[in-house]
Amino acid sequence: MQANDKPTWIWYPGDFEIWLGNIFNNRRTERGAMFPPFWKQDSHYVTVEFSKVFTLDRAETITVAAEGQFNFALDGKLQFPAKEYTIPTGKHKLNVKVWNQATPPALFVNGKTIKTDSTWLATYEDKLWIDENGVAHGSGIYVPAASWNFDAIDTPPSQFRLERKEQRPVSTTIPDGFPAGVLYDFGRETFGYLKVSGLKGTVRVYYGESREEALDRDHCETLDVLSGSAGDVLSGSADSVLSGCSGSGFTVAGSKAFRFVYIEKEDGASYDEVLMDYEYAPFDTQRSGSFRCSDDEINRIWDVAAYTMDLTTREFFMDGIKRDRWTWSGDAIQSYLMNYYLRFDAECVKRTIRQLRGKDPVTAHVNTIMDYTFYWFKSIHDYFEYTGDVAFVREMWPRMVTLMDYVEGRLNGQGMAEGQPDDWIFVDWVDFPMHKRGTLAFEQILLMKAMETMALCAELVGDGGGTAGGSGCRHGMATNAKKYGVRAAALREKIRGTFWSDERKAFFHAVEDGTLNRQITKFPNMFAILYGLAGEEERRDIMQGVMLNPDIPAITTPYMRFYELETLLLDGRHGQVLQEIRDYWGGMLREGATSFWEKYNPEESGAEHLAMYGRPYGKSLCHAWGASPIYLIGKYYLGVRPTKPGYEEFEVRPNLGDLEWITGDVPTPNGLIHVEMSRHEIKVRATAGRGTLYYDDQQLRIEPGRVAILQI
Repeated sequence: MQANDKPTWIWYPGDFEIWLGNIFNNRRTERGAMFPPFWKQDSHYVTVEFSKVFTLDRAETITVAAEGQFNFALDGKLQFPAKEYTIPTGKHKLNVKVWNQATPPALFVNGKTIKTDSTWLATYEDKLWIDENGVAHGSGIYVPAASWNFDAIDTPPSQFRLERKEQRPVSTTIPDGFPAGVLYDFGRETFGYLKVSGLKGTVRVYYGESREEALDRDHCETLDVLSGSAGDVLSGSADSVLSGCSGSGFTVAGSKAFRFVYIEKEDGASYDEVLMDYEYAPFDTQRSGSFRCSDDEINRIWDVAAYTMDLTTREFFMDGIKRDRWTWSGDAIQSYLMNYYLRFDAECVKRTIRQLRGKDPVTAHVNTIMDYTFYWFKSIHDYFEYTGDVAFVREMWPRMVTLMDYVEGRLNGQGMAEGQPDDWIFVDWVDFPMHKRGTLAFEQILLMKAMETMALCAELVGDGGGTAGGSGCRHGMATNAKKYGVRAAALREKIRGTFWSDERKAFFHAVEDGTLNRQITKFPNMFAILYGLAGEEERRDIMQGVMLNPDIPAITTPYMRFYELETLLLDGRHGQVLQEIRDYWGGMLREGATSFWEKYNPEESGAEHLAMYGRPYGKSLCHAWGASPIYLIGKYYLGVRPTKPGYEEFEVRPNLGDLEWITGDVPTPNGLIHVEMSRHEIKVRATAGRGTLYYDDQQLRIEPGRVAILQI
């Protein structure tokens, strides 16, 4: 660290994310009642020791702050409590123990050269002792401390908040048949905190992603009851305790998703004004993805998909902003990929991966869903591909190993993943009969990819020396890489031998009670293509016999449409996919969507589009997996993807589909890659990295800062 670098708050890796995730995941409510997640929630370590060795040319005074109570030891000798300490010339070891039951123990040290950063070590095991010479010894397990952008002494991690911006409703009406209330329309789906000024008496507040929901007082899924008198802090339901004055109004505590708010006054009640604080994760528009093309409808779809992603990108990547408001691994892996083509918020990716994994010991699958565990491994593979961040892989490696140990401990006698009584086998929300019991081909393909990820990451950690360093670690990682590579290859052969049909040219669905279920669905077949299980001839057979076969049950959720459309694009069907985007996502826009939904069925109409889970307004009208056009357009129309980790090298394979022209930017760790394409010419400019532009049988090198132009 250079002397002019800023210090940062540090903590035990993953603890901040686990603590913040517990707050995040427990914000969900249903009609005012809190609704916690149904999986295990871990806690942070309450005592953490931080340590680092420094060599000073001259004495230095440091300022020490902690979230929690702390003691400070210099070369093994405890120092009298103070805010500042003077460290003499020479080589010294600093040890700081922090205890905090409420929030993660965190440390901030600032001096001329001594500053807290990620090079400090941290341990939760108190095995330190001091010998008669005052020398500290210990056998605790130390790991690099975690840090983020908390780089001021007065902004500790526990004070992290998203940003807010005040907004006004775009219209105010008294609906027919509702004489006691007022309906406020904020113009589009939004997320934040309601603000009510000058309230006297009691009002009932009904929130709605749709007008119908806000006006349905009996079935509206989010509501508040507010009471107060002039100058008072308002009282409300458990989810609605007010946070106090904001200007001349009061802000309702507890963020909500809504477009419409219906406020009904009891006798004698009155108030002055209704506003909201829009809550959002900030991003840099100069370093964000963009897209425009010759089709205004596709442009509108891209814009709404981007807005959907921004609404669901918060402290973590969440699924839906009304329901569930939780982190789900299967949802998150798609959000990560969309994010790489929109905002490239690597910190939010890391926070979500850490939060989903939690702590050891492993007692259940991630979110209790077996396929979501497998996606969790794949998400680390994707993260490294797009960022090149080996340090994060090294941080997560021990938890990857213990999670894979759990997975392998539950395999059946054939070495395949099979749902146990305490597992949830998800695959997809489906409208057609699909058994989810036994040994599913789909699950084995995901497990194969997880094992391949383990082999890759073992090589990465080994090449970097691992957390402990040294040739022994590299040898151990090489052994792990070989072990997981062999297991992945063996599983690959088992999948092919068990589920592939030479007659049907497709992978069958499952083995149930020792009998092959010969049902054919798109799920295992498209993942066989996406994850490289199918060879070239098999890929062609699957495309014709399964993916393009109208007799195979259709996929109806945006969740699996993400993978289905990517499979079609890998087959070069860019024109077809554009039309499907127009039909599916454009269909939502024609129904009045201002963000994309959890699910869309074109055969439904009116209020049918709002219902799900047996509830008239159970569907989320802003759901992260609805934003997949961001990823599909960036990767397969602008055509940009890394070929070496972190975009050290990349390729651009633009495709117009049925469009006349396209232009856009893809964010990378080092800047933007700008692509323009018409029927006659392609232009590419990259801030950093070296790439290759491909079109038919032509190719052209892309050098940093120079425009590559290809006539076509």
